[in-house]
Amino acid sequence: MWRRLRTAGTFLIQRREATVALVVILLIVYFGVISSAGRSVFFTHIDLVNVSVIAAPIMIVAYGEVLLLICGEIDLSVGFIYAFAPYMMHYLIDYYHVPGVLGIVLAILIVGAGVGWINAFLTVTLGLPSFIATLGTGFVLAGLTLTFAHGEQASIPTSVLGFGRFLGSSNTFVQIIWAVILLAILHTLLRNTRWGLHTIAVGGNLLGAREAGVNVAKIKYGNFMITGVLGAFAGIQISFQTGVIDTFAGGAAYQPMFYAVAACVIGGTAMLGGTGTMIGAFLGGAVLAILIDGFQVIGVSAFPLQIYFGGAILIAMIANVQLARLRVQGRGR
Repeated sequence: MWRRLRTAGTFLIQRREATVALVVILLIVYFGVISSAGRSVFFTHIDLVNVSVIAAPIMIVAYGEVLLLICGEIDLSVGFIYAFAPYMMHYLIDYYHVPGVLGIVLAILIVGAGVGWINAFLTVTLGLPSFIATLGTGFVLAGLTLTFAHGEQASIPTSVLGFGRFLGSSNTFVQIIWAVILLAILHTLLRNTRWGLHTIAVGGNLLGAREAGVNVAKIKYGNFMITGVLGAFAGIQISFQTGVIDTFAGGAAYQPMFYAVAACVIGGTAMLGGTGTMIGAFLGGAVLAILIDGFQVIGVSAFPLQIYFGGAILIAMIANVQLARLRVQGRGR
């Protein structure tokens, strides 16, 4: 018995994703037991959809942040990319009469990849800290969104309403399916390609990576652009899901960047670079989505919700630091 417990404990220490997966299971059990309706909140169709809709954009944005955090950078503008991309789609299709699907693709590329390139230029070429550079571009995007939209919501272009069902229609699991597809693609990119190896090398030992011939600028430019594209894609998805383009979609009330970074941290990504996993970000997003939905269902006020998030992030950081020390001690024996 004790040997089995020790083996399980060793597995949890060595596999950070296993620890987060255990937390997901415990949260599901907890909210299921205390549900005021007398049955598990997570075993009804409407709540499963609700959790998936909350989790998907967090996960998708988190995948990009994982790549950046691993290579020692961060993008604070991605939440504003998230808000601006649907408006770009709206302008291209409704004002410039770009064909529907092409308008979506161009919006993702112009806003996502374009702002990502600008962030990389400011950070890599001009040498600004990514925290400051992306904060500045984020404020610029927020101002552009409010200025062009006159602070008002916009309708989804009618020519893409049908196609939108493949991206993020309401009351379906479309968004979480996209999150799983992107998880598979980006996990493979990070773990089984030279790009992923170089990303980890840049974050783990920048000087050593340069001396080994890694094109550091190329890696960072690419990861900034990938993050921007994922943010734009998630923003367009949520606009189809809600049926409206909202100027405050990436604002303080629901800032995808903050939740995404929290998901990365909970999933075991190091803020100082060098380590992190896509699976951890996926599970971290699931933890946050379950917390949001679970507290709403059991009647917890929205006001103290941020307290729980802050506590969860702090506990996750403490656990990650302690588990990292145990892993180092284990390798040293």
